[in-house]
Amino acid sequence: MLDQAFVKPARLQGRLPDQRWQIYAQQTEFSQKLAIATNISPIISQLLINRGIETLEQAQGFLNPESLILPPPLEAFPDLALSVELLVNAIASQEKIAICGDYDADGMTSTALLLRSLRSLGAVVDYAIPSRMHDGYGINQRIVEEFYSEGVSLILTVDNGISAFEPIARARELGLKVIVTDHHDVPQKLPPANAILNPKLIDESSPYRGVAGVGVAYILAVCLAQQLGETQGLIQPMLALFTLGTIADLAPLTGVNRRWVKRGLQYLPKSQLAGVQALIQMSGVQTKGDGEVERKSPSQNSKTLKPEDIGFRLGPRINAIGRIGDPQVVIELLTTDDEKIALERASQCEEINQQRQQMCEEIEQEAIAYVEALYLMSLPQDRVLVVIQPNWHHGVIGIVASRLVERYGVPVFIGTYEDGEHIRGSARGIPEFNVFDALEFCHDLLGKFGGHKAAGGFSLNAANLAQLRSRLIEFANQCLEPQHLKPLLKIDTQANFSEINHQLYQQLQTLHPCGIENPDPVFWTPNVQIVEQNIVGKGHIKLTLAQTINDQQYKIKAIAWRWRDYFPLPSRVDVAYKLRENHFHGNTTIEMELIGVRLPTQSHQLFTSPSTNLRTSFEYQQRHYTCGIYPQGVSSELRIKNSEGKVLAVQPGDTMGLLGKSREDAQKIDVSQPQYNCIIQAALQALSILSPEL
Repeated sequence: MLDQAFVKPARLQGRLPDQRWQIYAQQTEFSQKLAIATNISPIISQLLINRGIETLEQAQGFLNPESLILPPPLEAFPDLALSVELLVNAIASQEKIAICGDYDADGMTSTALLLRSLRSLGAVVDYAIPSRMHDGYGINQRIVEEFYSEGVSLILTVDNGISAFEPIARARELGLKVIVTDHHDVPQKLPPANAILNPKLIDESSPYRGVAGVGVAYILAVCLAQQLGETQGLIQPMLALFTLGTIADLAPLTGVNRRWVKRGLQYLPKSQLAGVQALIQMSGVQTKGDGEVERKSPSQNSKTLKPEDIGFRLGPRINAIGRIGDPQVVIELLTTDDEKIALERASQCEEINQQRQQMCEEIEQEAIAYVEALYLMSLPQDRVLVVIQPNWHHGVIGIVASRLVERYGVPVFIGTYEDGEHIRGSARGIPEFNVFDALEFCHDLLGKFGGHKAAGGFSLNAANLAQLRSRLIEFANQCLEPQHLKPLLKIDTQANFSEINHQLYQQLQTLHPCGIENPDPVFWTPNVQIVEQNIVGKGHIKLTLAQTINDQQYKIKAIAWRWRDYFPLPSRVDVAYKLRENHFHGNTTIEMELIGVRLPTQSHQLFTSPSTNLRTSFEYQQRHYTCGIYPQGVSSELRIKNSEGKVLAVQPGDTMGLLGKSREDAQKIDVSQPQYNCIIQAALQALSILSPEL
């Protein structure tokens, strides 16, 4: 009977995203105090707390980043003064400087930033970017030898170089000076450069710690311009490129990144850079006076952009070139002052990006078919996906890796054969898994590799593939538990539809710019009704949702991007979402962007069910439990009992519960944590079968 009872929920659950919801514990008392002290609403103060704000001073610095007193960069970066000195001397003596960049948005914007600034300061400077397809990531010996043959005296790496010991050692042998500017994780053995600028080498508490490669380039360029007394007209163009690269590289929007990006987003729409204007025009992004994005028709009162305009519209058009095109197109786009050339290069970016989108779609579908045919059943034991196939374009497999992580909730190492003997790949992780550490764990099986906690790249001899898969499975099993193997959805707080209005949306703007480490606020609402749903565009679900509160029904529009696989959704669900403002035919409405749904098992349905005897047993991770809904005061609660007699008790909507053998000796626990939330979901799913009205 128990096996039959699980048929219905299992089938329904297969049509929903397989997520683990983690809802922040609500700190009501502190959020009230913070709200009063900073003159913000309690909901905003709770969101600040969720983002790590612990003091009034931190809150004020977050809300007003311009109020922060920054330490001088020359004090924060030990080799910055030497780097500036080397560049000043090279400019004064007209020595030839060569920049070695990278082919992603961070590396290309960094290259363009330093090219523009060094040329403006009178330097003789050129650049090279390794081929993604033929060279792979980072400076290499071929590039070093070419620089030497061209009479280069000083090499300046941007967004690469920290792991390039041999090429930089060769450059020093040839008598070249080398400045490494990078932000990737630091290897055990540093390259023998004259100077190294990397935020991973400075104090962890420094506000500069989170800058991307373009941030390091920006700091170096500004300090150099200040040293030469030539900052006039340089700062704003550099800030525009810093903003593009920082957001496109998914750098954390904290510390100086938050401060400078906030400024940069205001400058971008009125940037004097022809390439930036062409890119904005070609991508269809225009801005309204209130800072909201409007499509198609230009606004006469542009003020600012938002990070998502760069992250989803401008950035991909730059990145697409580095993935499947020639990076020179982007360098010319971002360094030219000729509007005609800028529009031509922006048009090339648009065309290449469309090709990139089609490639991603095709490879993603092939990868899904491959995984579900061979590895789906073993994922709980393997805890990592290693997907290697021929004839995939190396330039886009990193994007596909991210989509597979989103779909399956495990780290993904994806690769393609360069020839019959060699494989090149990309990796993407989950919060509990460090990609760079995993690659280090397999270093003896790999050729080149690099990256950071969340992502990386690697190459290997095809003969080592089976060993690599085994080694990665071993590493994954050391750091991942079964409850980690679902995409983690962090939710800020619960909201009712009656609270969602323009006033709340405007209050949320105090958190902007949002991005990595300062995510868009995520709300959830239990037990909502899906009134209408249909497929639109390339597999998106457009919905109308409704919630009834005190006999009054509130409706709101929603969109679920790329959710064709889950259509149609059940008529009753819990929803997790972000809020968006939509401008259409002169009307402005608040809508939802759905990022999570689940069966309404934590809603009031079970707790208010007319069934008075909701009791059952279930199996979870090969252990036996009993559970039921019991009256508790004026409400009711779920109780789950294990074979040792311990009881977990939680009331509807609460993030805190009790765990113990009796209520008197029970401890308070956060039931939104995965180990508790998963078992609660299993219990409620089992109970839902007993209630015929669910």
